Amino acid sequence: KLQSLKLLWALKPPNRAFHGHPRLLSSDVYSQYESIRRGKQEIPKYFNFASDVLDRWSEIEKAGKRPSNPAFWWINGKGEEVKWSFEELGLLSRKVANVLSKECGLQKGDRLILILPRIPEWWLVKVACVRAGIVLIPGTSQLSARDILYRLQASRATCIITTDTLAPAVDSVAPQCQLLKTKLVVSKGSRQGWLNLAELYQNQPADHACVKTRLQDPMVIFFTSGTTGSPKMAQHSQGSLGFRPLLSERYWLDLTPSDVIWNTADTGWILTSVASFFDPWVFGSCVFIHNLPQIESAVILNTLCRFPIDALVGAPTLFRMLVQNDLSKYKFMSLKSCMSGGEPLNPEVMEQWKSQTGLDIHEVYGQTETGIICSVFKGMKIKPGSMGKAAPLYDVQIVDKNANILPPGQQGEIAVRSKPTRPLGFFSEYLDNPKKTAESERGDFYVTGDRGTVDEDGYFQFIGRDDDIIISSGYRIGPFEVESALIEHPAVVETAVVSSPDPLRGEVVKAFVVLSPAFSSTDLKSLTQDLQDHVKKTTAPYKYPRKVEFVKELPKTVTGKIKRNELRDKEWGRI
Repeated sequence: KLQSLKLLWALKPPNRAFHGHPRLLSSDVYSQYESIRRGKQEIPKYFNFASDVLDRWSEIEKAGKRPSNPAFWWINGKGEEVKWSFEELGLLSRKVANVLSKECGLQKGDRLILILPRIPEWWLVKVACVRAGIVLIPGTSQLSARDILYRLQASRATCIITTDTLAPAVDSVAPQCQLLKTKLVVSKGSRQGWLNLAELYQNQPADHACVKTRLQDPMVIFFTSGTTGSPKMAQHSQGSLGFRPLLSERYWLDLTPSDVIWNTADTGWILTSVASFFDPWVFGSCVFIHNLPQIESAVILNTLCRFPIDALVGAPTLFRMLVQNDLSKYKFMSLKSCMSGGEPLNPEVMEQWKSQTGLDIHEVYGQTETGIICSVFKGMKIKPGSMGKAAPLYDVQIVDKNANILPPGQQGEIAVRSKPTRPLGFFSEYLDNPKKTAESERGDFYVTGDRGTVDEDGYFQFIGRDDDIIISSGYRIGPFEVESALIEHPAVVETAVVSSPDPLRGEVVKAFVVLSPAFSSTDLKSLTQDLQDHVKKTTAPYKYPRKVEFVKELPKTVTGKIKRNELRDKEWGRI
């Protein structure tokens, strides 16, 4: 069972010294698991992130062995601020756990939908669910009533927590959800038929016995945000989300208890669970959150100048937006590392950010089902256009349609070995969908549905979704290559490339382009020709977009990924 883990550490010894037995208090929670990472000790059967990580940091904190950095730091940009130590986080989350267990009657294994923006209660409820063994289902605040109905019915959740903004939408569909028993609102006021979370938890006792959970016990269900098909429920366990960062070397986050990390992702996205919850708190770091009702360049840049943020995590869209500004006007207080994930980041944007800030952007690649698969590790050579090397615990390969491993440089599907031993960081299953679960595997591999290549040094490059590949006159064209060329043009703020029907070539490349305001009055016909010529000069001429359409915005999923399938369907007349 442990052979793959032992082999990993035999080939790549850890760079952190072992400080003691996992059950003993030491100066670092992460270091307590060194013997397991070395393969000298078995992975435990029982684990709970709240008691085994958060409460341990609280003990270390009380013993004076952790810096005075808060564990959680929230601002709303209007003068309001919340700071919690690990001890305070533990106390308040126990109160919320009592609300869920006693007032709402939820038991271990029950499911709770949480739809809140970036407010402190989201983190309290999440920790409380981990303590009580309640399965959390996060959702973005952009969900419609129809979306909420689908999630309530599909998940069979018995409780929902949201704001008074979304409460009417919930009420409009609640009669169709017979299993929904309890509704909690985060609001300063009251609402008929709803319990007020703040009023309830303030009057609860601060003691709560953390439930005993196994590594494989379900902890979080994410509704996937794929570019095609209906949302599926990817179920993660205590082990895949909570224990996984304790086994992985410091490959994408190399934080200390003194560091402050800010991730701008929406609360409904797995990246928030990874980068604003589990991974930084394993290292005892401070999770910084800005309410960010809207993502605005000035707000982001001014926050980086006013607060001691060491690490910034954001989607490529964030960095594309930031480099549109004169960054020389801003002096970041503490920023040392930047990470981008969700979609590939254009090399041009990376170069602009580096030239203006002196900082590299480290790409990470992953999926809702797997967490982070590849990353550019700290200190690793950065290859523009590459998303780095395979993450620890994962054997990543490029495979063909028969699951045969392809040699370096040959295009295929990005896959992770899942047999004979399923990696710890993997989702458990697509809940209630054994067919989709089975279809996600091919031979001994989990297949991502993404196409890519790997070079001789083990660096992976993303080409595009398997169904996004454009075949024109026999040439296979990845949309990202064309998008990267277009984004270098000063007129282009954002772009998406899809296939479009053509009577001669079968299909051709079409680019949807969001223009920079400075070019809004430009003659579009001449600009189209200019963009086409630019692509021909930047990459292989056969890749240039034979069709160009200028749009005000691109359709995106709730997690910020461009819906190329929607654009492609429109082109092919399926919408």
